[in-house]
Amino acid sequence: MAEDETLRALEQEMGVLVRRIRRVIAERARMLHPDLSPVAYSMLMALNDSGPRRASDLVEIFSIDKGAVSRQVQALLELGLIDRSPDPEDRRAMILAITEDGNRRLANLAMIRRHEVSARLDNWSEEDLSAFVLALARYNSALE
Repeated sequence: MAEDETLRALEQEMGVLVRRIRRVIAERARMLHPDLSPVAYSMLMALNDSGPRRASDLVEIFSIDKGAVSRQVQALLELGLIDRSPDPEDRRAMILAITEDGNRRLANLAMIRRHEVSARLDNWSEEDLSAFVLALARYNSALE
């Protein structure tokens, strides 16, 4: 396959992957809480992956305006999935962190998620799965 053809195939497969991920994010948001939006779920996962942080960090991560982040943060606060406390380095700023209930819900969802992935990839060898993980990590690093 010519390089140009291979790159087109990569773009197509990545498009399929992105659409599936969007659908899965929406499903998982509803599983975590029926009133949770996919965007708020993604922000919650960012906090889960990186630990407590400021809302301004979420603005940078998601490349959306402060107002949109503020609305999603407010929804997460109202659902009891995160809380906020003053930043010890700058008392004017607030740090967002996942609550115990949020952590419990995420842990339960992670268990379900891993089971689903395992079931869908049960015919993949450990070698194939490891190679895919390494290739995907390399791809993600190249895009940074």
